[in-house]
Amino acid sequence: MRESDIIICENPKHSLKLLSKLDIKKKLISLHDYNEEKVIVKIKESIKNKKLSLISDAGSPLISDPGYKLVRHCMENNLYVTVVPGASSVTAALQMSSIPINKYAFYGFIPKTKKGLDEIIHILKNTTLTSVFFISTHKILSFLELLSNKLPDCKIAICKELTKMNEKVVVGSSKEVFDKFRKNSKNLLGEFVLVVEQYNTDQKKPSSEMKDEIIEVLNKLLLKFSLTDTVEIVHKFVNISKKELYKKALEIKNEK
Repeated sequence: MRESDIIICENPKHSLKLLSKLDIKKKLISLHDYNEEKVIVKIKESIKNKKLSLISDAGSPLISDPGYKLVRHCMENNLYVTVVPGASSVTAALQMSSIPINKYAFYGFIPKTKKGLDEIIHILKNTTLTSVFFISTHKILSFLELLSNKLPDCKIAICKELTKMNEKVVVGSSKEVFDKFRKNSKNLLGEFVLVVEQYNTDQKKPSSEMKDEIIEVLNKLLLKFSLTDTVEIVHKFVNISKKELYKKALEIKNEK
């Protein structure tokens, strides 16, 4: 940042605290979700022959923060862009969650609308990935209650105030974690990252509840495909475990 001609930041007042501590005096330009395109127009000549830095108020730039349009503009105009790896609450939460993280999806802040929340619950019920969310202090209890009602046995980790003095990680089923937060109001203060383990695919509808349409599809596919291929094809489109589909497909094949 000492070598930069211009520093682009979210909130200049906030960034000045850090820069003053480091005795760095540079021109600051504020960039947020609502003015990013205007900022690009304003600095597009400067970035051709000057060194600019982009910093965020906390965590890493672009992770649920503005900046991707600026990076895209630079790359489209063959301007050199690099990253200085820094703090990321997403990475820290995954590492501390004790939940498998070889495959995960990051969704940013949880939605505000009921429709958006319903979509998130639908995703969590069907995904095979670990899911990561940001949650504000005002939404944490209501969202934990929703998870507790819809997915009571799903394993989650709530990571609070990561890398700060009051850092805390609570792991357990969504019902257990909700009960802990509900009983202690101190748990509700701070910034949160929620990590949700993939829903147990064995907790699907048993074959006895399998709809006639699905059985009919299995019948037709078994005429052209192997048992394994048939199960793989159907599993992509229905909310039923491979184990149950294989069992039903085997029954059908033995009846032929």
